[in-house]
Amino acid sequence: MSFDVRYREHVAVIGRNGSGKSTLLRALAGIYPATSGEIRVNGRVQGLFDITFGFESEATGRENILYRGLVMGLSPAQIAAREAEIIAFADIGEFIDYPTRTYSSGMSVRLAFAISTFLSGDILLFDEMLAAGDASFQERVAVRLNSLIEGAGVIILVSHDMATVKRICPRTIWLRKGKIVADGPSEDVCERYIRESAEDA
Repeated sequence: MSFDVRYREHVAVIGRNGSGKSTLLRALAGIYPATSGEIRVNGRVQGLFDITFGFESEATGRENILYRGLVMGLSPAQIAAREAEIIAFADIGEFIDYPTRTYSSGMSVRLAFAISTFLSGDILLFDEMLAAGDASFQERVAVRLNSLIEGAGVIILVSHDMATVKRICPRTIWLRKGKIVADGPSEDVCERYIRESAEDA
């Protein structure tokens, strides 16, 4: 497949399970190597999927903020400048100074989400929108994601929710078995995808 995404573009990627959507995102994030061709990325990439991946279980939450920021290429000073916001958003109290192995899954997700979004990159990759935590946390997540979406340089969103796709992304790429079926305005591509999916059902 071949496509370009320009600065300030919001692009959705749709397709059935197994079409290559998540593999594409992980290749763009540098998690999977390209099996052929090349991937050129200009900017710092932040993948909002598998967000607790890479947590050091014996390190404290505060230490994991530093470690994740360093991996993302930020300086200790840049990380320190956002630490208070991250801790406040995660809202895990004194556990911020406990090893993350003592956290519940919800606490881990809250901290990971805070780190990922307050230390975010120029290019944001979403594999579905985050759906974890209680109602109060979900409200804060929605507000935070909207803020990120408005300010992001590039967004690439994988989703099965056509309403979300059309709301966030003017452009949509439809994949089937690792190949691009269509690439164009979201309204047109989504309607074609829905129509063909219904015919195949």
